[in-house]
Amino acid sequence: MPHHLPTLAAIDTSTELASVAVLHLGELFTQQSSGATTHSATVLPMLQRALSDAGIDLADCNAFAYGCGPGSFTGVRTACGLVQGLAFGVQRKVVPVVTLMAMAEAARMAGAGDELIAVMDARMGEVYWARYRYDGEWRTVTEPTLSRAEHVVTDAEAAVCGNGVMAYPEAFAALAAERRYPEILPHAGSIARLALVALAKGEGVDARDAQPLYLRNKVALTTAERLAAGVAS
Repeated sequence: MPHHLPTLAAIDTSTELASVAVLHLGELFTQQSSGATTHSATVLPMLQRALSDAGIDLADCNAFAYGCGPGSFTGVRTACGLVQGLAFGVQRKVVPVVTLMAMAEAARMAGAGDELIAVMDARMGEVYWARYRYDGEWRTVTEPTLSRAEHVVTDAEAAVCGNGVMAYPEAFAALAAERRYPEILPHAGSIARLALVALAKGEGVDARDAQPLYLRNKVALTTAERLAAGVAS
């Protein structure tokens, strides 16, 4: 990559794997840890280590990216909030990246081909999934969707990646083994690569406008909403 490309820092905490990445002068510097309950405590120290490995400071980043979802309700909020704080502090743009596309990018880099279905375990018997095609850039064939695993539309042309394959193996049993990549999870490294392309297209947003992507209805109601529901009933 040319040396004039922007420097990006990326964060993902959408699953049990927390990861950070710094993309500087075309080289990726990454850190990761497992354990969803510790994400908020581990992400910033990991980012500091990645910045140190790259030989730069936070202010040297031209933009910040994050896995905006779908994923863990708390996890996507954590990544969004952390990136908003970092971007506000140094007055930089933020680039939201859909976690399912980041999974497709990781699978493509692992040799899965250019037609990918990303499937993430959404718990409660459901999965988040989307279909993507790469032809020099990513195209969304099926928008991110929440459904039962057996309702994911597969065919012989597309490889399937993600922990949804492992969580619901019976739904994907008809796929040849070489078309399944169950180990793929969203990772900040893939998010950084996708964010670089998005930033070049002017898709960065102000920190105050960064939002998580939720596909499931709100997990919890506010007190006012619960009271209103009680009155209505």
